[in-house]
Amino acid sequence: MTLEHYRDYCLAMPGVTEDTPFGEDTLVFRVGGKIFSLTSIETFQSVNLKCDPEKAVELREEYPGIIPGFHMNKKHWNTVSTGGSVPDRLILELADHSYGLIFGSLTKKLQAEIRP
Repeated sequence: MTLEHYRDYCLAMPGVTEDTPFGEDTLVFRVGGKIFSLTSIETFQSVNLKCDPEKAVELREEYPGIIPGFHMNKKHWNTVSTGGSVPDRLILELADHSYGLIFGSLTKKLQAEIRP
């Protein structure tokens, strides 16, 4: 997977914005102002994605390329390798899952503004 493909995929989701609040190399995707994905612009070796805690454990046991979130809450975030050990389709599914968790945490009013 390329950064361009991943970026296009995330930006196609309703209400998604991108910025670099942690420095020029860390690309952050947000919905409703809340982060659902982070990655390195330079290397794009992995993405950090929010995940249901039970699902996170299952994924870590099944895929060696999925580990507890680097510099994140290890219970709720995974670092997912983009180097081929995790199928591209699964990476995109996990991005959807992360987006859904964050979207679901937004106020009903904000949800309605994003998805009228």
